[in-house]
Amino acid sequence: MTGEPVTPRIRILCTDDHRIVREGIKLIISQEPDMEVVALAASRQEAVDLYTQHRPDITVMDLMLGQDSGVDAIRSIRGIDANARIIVLTMYQGEEDVFRAFEAGAITYLLKDQLTDDLIRTIRDVHAGLPSRLSPQVEARLAERASRHSLTPRELQVLGLMSKGMRNRDIAAAIGVTEVTAQVHVKNILHKLEVNDRTSAVHVGILRGLIHIS
Repeated sequence: MTGEPVTPRIRILCTDDHRIVREGIKLIISQEPDMEVVALAASRQEAVDLYTQHRPDITVMDLMLGQDSGVDAIRSIRGIDANARIIVLTMYQGEEDVFRAFEAGAITYLLKDQLTDDLIRTIRDVHAGLPSRLSPQVEARLAERASRHSLTPRELQVLGLMSKGMRNRDIAAAIGVTEVTAQVHVKNILHKLEVNDRTSAVHVGILRGLIHIS
């Protein structure tokens, strides 16, 4: 007499640059009989290497991996496997963070204050191919982005330099343009972000996830 067939467990790769978070997620998942963490990664390259080695069913990914970008890790993994199912789990909820994650190929987006119940449910839903259910906060961020002016890649670069305290002359030298051109970029950034000064522009940029201060 043969027993009932055993259903394979959902195999998960967890990527976060904080060891305590990785271990915490592993502990939460290990309590579920239908799931197992097959690998833990702390950086983009480690995530890519471990994904290639283990081919997990689900990858849980933070957006900030020390000096690395979780968005870049998502792109790299999706470049290896276009069907990779990646769940973002992060503390960052700026509208640009959310947009970039989905643009890179993430399936859904969770905030870390949703860690326990929503993570387990979301893993099961994504593995089963069910539509993702975004939190009201994440949906609001996407709606906000759709209603606002987008910054060009060059303007994002200039905003990042502004966050380092650079003036127009320094920015011009850093990106290889004239000081007048740098001034135009700054003026356009202030207009698009609907602020009157550079300090406010940097503040709004951080809140919206356009730039990050390490």
